Amino acid sequence: MSSEWEEAIERSTRNNVPEVWRMLEEHPYLESTRVELRKAKLRVLDNLDEFIGKTMEAVTKSGGVAHLARDAAEARDIVDRIIGGREHIILSKSNVAYEAGIRQHLRDRGKDVWETDFGEYLLQIAEEEPSHIITVALHMTKEKFGRELHRNLDESINEDSTPAEMAAAVRRFLLGKYDTAEVGITGANAVAADTGSVALVENEGNIRMTSVRPQIHIAVTGIDKIVPTLGDAFKEVMIQAAYAGSYPPTYINVTTGPSSTGDIESQIIRPATGPREFHLVLIDNGRMKAAADRELREALLCIRCGRCYFACPTYRVMGKEWGKPPYSGPTGVMWNAIVRGDSSAAHMCTHSAGCREVCPMDINIPRVLEYIKYTDFKKMEEGGKK
Repeated sequence: MSSEWEEAIERSTRNNVPEVWRMLEEHPYLESTRVELRKAKLRVLDNLDEFIGKTMEAVTKSGGVAHLARDAAEARDIVDRIIGGREHIILSKSNVAYEAGIRQHLRDRGKDVWETDFGEYLLQIAEEEPSHIITVALHMTKEKFGRELHRNLDESINEDSTPAEMAAAVRRFLLGKYDTAEVGITGANAVAADTGSVALVENEGNIRMTSVRPQIHIAVTGIDKIVPTLGDAFKEVMIQAAYAGSYPPTYINVTTGPSSTGDIESQIIRPATGPREFHLVLIDNGRMKAAADRELREALLCIRCGRCYFACPTYRVMGKEWGKPPYSGPTGVMWNAIVRGDSSAAHMCTHSAGCREVCPMDINIPRVLEYIKYTDFKKMEEGGKK
């Protein structure tokens, strides 16, 4: 790997790892919360069809529209139908939307599409892939950020500019995009089956803007993000933020259907000032099959905190080259096997087990990767016998 990657991963590890430990020590209730969350997510995996049905019914009841996509292609078709002839679209960071190729698909159709997460925006203008499931531009040093902004956005910004100056330049650009956006696309940290609510956690404020400013809000996520109740959804965003190193989070956003008001004789009227349409696009794309596999289903417990990346020697050496973005690193290798049927990266795992030690959901990642290797070899063996 390049010296720039080595410097970037070293800086990020020094910033992230001690901070997570500090947060967990200062807020001991997070320990019991993560245990409760694992149990709640297992309940869903044990009855996935039932919880998908409950979720879609709850979304409809709240005035939204629920969609179930079998694969990435169907997800893109659904998004196409919702957007129609509208041209201006903004996105908040969504691994599942990236998995489904939604941004590139919309750009290929001539749409004006912009990422609003600072890191994702930098990757978009630099035409690079994410290197971490949370800190997507982890491979970029401050100096690299400055060079890309100088070349693509603001000539007054360069590699010697301060991070605050860089953030201000991106902010100015994105505020203009919020004003013209007709459709906002987000992901979901959790989806509550009992209310159809989508819960999202963030620090920048871009998710809040993306989900409220445009008149159409589309939330794209995997069926693995369903939890039984809204209370469980709050647990997931709390644990995701804490183990990602951002606790307490600046914002927790909850969306339940389109905007509404109850100010006229206490009658609920939709829409109000915010979006007039809310769509939840749930994607299978291999998740149902994985849920039926007693070994592979553990991967579906992942909350995408990205903590395992910093504990993995293979990732520290290979970065985003280990796996296929946005699913690189230990958890990403599992997800590539599930959603892309690509198990090749699993064979590079050194089984240090650092990932298992730091996982808030107690996923035995080394065992899952060993199982993926085993099934891969078994397919090869059966193919050789034919």
